[in-house]
Amino acid sequence: MNNPVTIRQGRKEDLTRVLELVKELAEFERAPQEVTNTVALMEEDGFGPNPVYGFFVAENENGIVGLSLYYFRYSTWKGRRLYLEDIIVTESERGSGIGKLLFERTMKKVLDDNCTGMMWQVLDWNEPAIKFYQKYGARLDDEWINCHLESTQIEKLIRRFQ
Repeated sequence: MNNPVTIRQGRKEDLTRVLELVKELAEFERAPQEVTNTVALMEEDGFGPNPVYGFFVAENENGIVGLSLYYFRYSTWKGRRLYLEDIIVTESERGSGIGKLLFERTMKKVLDDNCTGMMWQVLDWNEPAIKFYQKYGARLDDEWINCHLESTQIEKLIRRFQ
């Protein structure tokens, strides 16, 4: 890494750049239309009275070039777990070791906060990411199916069942 990188806890003033990175990831994942989050929502959800997520940023002379966003979940089988929502490295900085630094800092957070482990998802076609996680000995499940309901769907369902 020729350009020194600092990994630090994210701050409220980072959110504009964080959302830009999120949108960049959505483009990469072929789903830019799915991003409906806003800086205002991220501020409320991450820095309000009951924060629901945290994040680390990777910063170099070009500014914030990477992000690791996480939150905590509870497993009935395992207890407190850290859920890694996303690791994002801006395209021009990929392959420089920034993802490794972010991932390893996030793993340290697991231990710092006495979690029993860490979980995340990876798209089945994202071979570079899959290979990256395999280097760490991560178990990649193919048994579980992701399920989603959007709030607009839930509203319709609630009205229908009342």
